[in-house]
Amino acid sequence: MSQNTTKRARGVKLTDRLIARNMRFDTPLIWKGKVEDFLEVIPRTPVFKLIVTSPPYNIGKRYEKETKRLDEYLATHRRVIQDLIPRLQPTGSVCWQVGTFVSNGEILPLDFEFHQIFRELGLRLRNRIIWRFGHGLHSRRRFRGRYEVILWYTKSNDYTFNLDAVRIPSKYPGKRSYKGKKKGAYSGHPLGKNPEDVWDIPNVKGNHVEKTDHPCQFPVGLIERLVLALTNPGDIVFDPYAELLQYQQFRLRSHQPVEQDSPHKPNQQN
Repeated sequence: MSQNTTKRARGVKLTDRLIARNMRFDTPLIWKGKVEDFLEVIPRTPVFKLIVTSPPYNIGKRYEKETKRLDEYLATHRRVIQDLIPRLQPTGSVCWQVGTFVSNGEILPLDFEFHQIFRELGLRLRNRIIWRFGHGLHSRRRFRGRYEVILWYTKSNDYTFNLDAVRIPSKYPGKRSYKGKKKGAYSGHPLGKNPEDVWDIPNVKGNHVEKTDHPCQFPVGLIERLVLALTNPGDIVFDPYAELLQYQQFRLRSHQPVEQDSPHKPNQQN
């Protein structure tokens, strides 16, 4: 049996395990290797309800093996995204969290570049979510950057969105209507308000209670809101760059991460 045949047989077996396990809350399946290799061997079956990740920003972080030219960086991610879309369910979503590319003091918002890729591949942008945080790098020659962007795309116009699961407290919870048929009744939703598209969630720095040795760590509240809103119990969540491994203790759905070896990733393989 050839090496490629063996790899593909392994991929089919892994996909079968994903489907069989997607109703269980147990240890996530982890592929120890590159996401490109994983996508090469699994069938082009739409099993993922949510693909959510924060890809490397190509700015020289210690887990990035090399810094590429911007065109090379985007071409690499385009190939990955092209292979991800056939594995996304028709009612599924993609959430791509990115920051800025920095070169000689000039910044380029990566969401501008990634949007062109997703749009050309037929996905529909539902929100450009601003994740605003209070701490970050200092700057003397421009205003300090204190936000990043989450691009939320769907594969179709028929998609999962559980707003009630992620409502936040209303600004005026006791407010009542002052006229009309509902005069005197509470005017707000009893479960709270829509969290809107600007999210104030502290980033994980220093002595933060969630801090691990990951150099660019997602806060639990961020991924929690996305998973609760965009999936149902039993759905499979896929992370092609394994940013979510730090949240295993907060698993809300089946979560299938993939990533190449790096110092801050656990040493596991399925």
